[in-house]
Amino acid sequence: MIIVDDVHKRYRTERGPGRWVLQGVSFTIPKNVSVGLVGRNGAGKSTLLRLVGGIDTPSRGRVERHCNVSWPMGFGGGLQGSLTGRQNAKFVCRIHGREEDMADRLAFMQDFAEIGASFDEPVKTYSSGMKSRLQFAMSMAFDFDVYISDEVTSTGDAAFRSKANKAFKGLADRASLIMVSHSDSTLREFCTAGIWLHEGKAHWFDDIGDALKHYKESIAV
Repeated sequence: MIIVDDVHKRYRTERGPGRWVLQGVSFTIPKNVSVGLVGRNGAGKSTLLRLVGGIDTPSRGRVERHCNVSWPMGFGGGLQGSLTGRQNAKFVCRIHGREEDMADRLAFMQDFAEIGASFDEPVKTYSSGMKSRLQFAMSMAFDFDVYISDEVTSTGDAAFRSKANKAFKGLADRASLIMVSHSDSTLREFCTAGIWLHEGKAHWFDDIGDALKHYKESIAV
């Protein structure tokens, strides 16, 4: 279960505090429920994923995670640019206490990411797509209760997108997803519930189809 309670978020700018991206967002994601986030560009979808994934903190409010949650796959952040992909992967293995089988996990990550020799080059030389692939591979190398995906199914070529979809399907029996995607079919395939972000608020729908309907109606105006 994940509880988001009265969460507000804004970022500082050169001119001081920026606009409120999220204002009083509250919802509870039950166990084993996969959720799709929808909303206009700038509505706060990626911001909310970062808050739920624990790589950012609310300006006000709280996020409680009563489960093991991945970092946002596809976000591309959270990697140390001066370290190689392999060194970043080793660091993550140590954080998760997986030093004894680190070699197997590193081999899985390198194979899954499909970035070749770049795995041993500094992450700061990677394209955004390469960073997303590496983060996706790193997430898939560990067992989480909830996986967070930010447009990862649109990363890379058709073969990699197919691999990502297949990996998500393999999670269905043991984990859930919180997903952002511009593809309605992807959201309908992997998510049951939906959250529509609109004007800083979050609207929960038990059916992803209803969330998509309200979102579509809002941009048709």
